[in-house]
Amino acid sequence: MDHVSLTITILIEEQHANICRHSISKSSKKEKLFIKDLIKDISSIDISNLSNTKSLENVVNLFTYIIERAWNKNSKIVNISRHLKYWWNTNCSRDLEKYRSTRNMANWKQFKSTVKNTKYSFFD
Repeated sequence: MDHVSLTITILIEEQHANICRHSISKSSKKEKLFIKDLIKDISSIDISNLSNTKSLENVVNLFTYIIERAWNKNSKIVNISRHLKYWWNTNCSRDLEKYRSTRNMANWKQFKSTVKNTKYSFFD
């Protein structure tokens, strides 16, 4: 016999990599405020004297600062995990709770329809 078979068992633990990020919800009040802040602050940048690279660099740095400040002011920190559903909204919660309290098949179908429509509008 010129070889021996080996059996190796490797245990792999499930890992949950939770990551914190800043986020602004699509079509939210915070998104509107973010855009309003950007328009107000960017329109006030003085670009009348861009005669050399140093002045251009200063304007670009100010532009970056304005975006960062508006983002930090209007965004919220969210914990991103593999179970996070950005598309979930109050309609989904309402219809799920209605189904859970009644266990009625019509309510289940309504919940599934709400989830489908919510995902469609979110990812559109």
